[in-house]
Amino acid sequence: MSVVITILLLAGVFFFAVAVIGILRLPDFYTRLHAASKCDTLGLMLILLAIILYTLQQDLSFGNILVSLKLLAILGFVFVASPTAANAITESALINGIEPWKKGDKLP
Repeated sequence: MSVVITILLLAGVFFFAVAVIGILRLPDFYTRLHAASKCDTLGLMLILLAIILYTLQQDLSFGNILVSLKLLAILGFVFVASPTAANAITESALINGIEPWKKGDKLP
């Protein structure tokens, strides 16, 4: 079980690192937002799953099960809220006139 937890944690950190690289390297607001929202959501979900498994690995007491259920609720909230927030931010940027980058445009 420790191997699975370690793999989940490393995968979560990997996706956070990919998000950081995407924010730094991609050309415009929309692609940066896409990288940040997708990779952060996946990275956080993997790390929360690792924490849930770690908590349940200790012992199956009522307290640990309750903590795991709370973490699962947080995971579900993030799964719904993060893409919704990214969509709202994108729509707001379009309304305010931020143009998407097109191939051939000068990089910022």
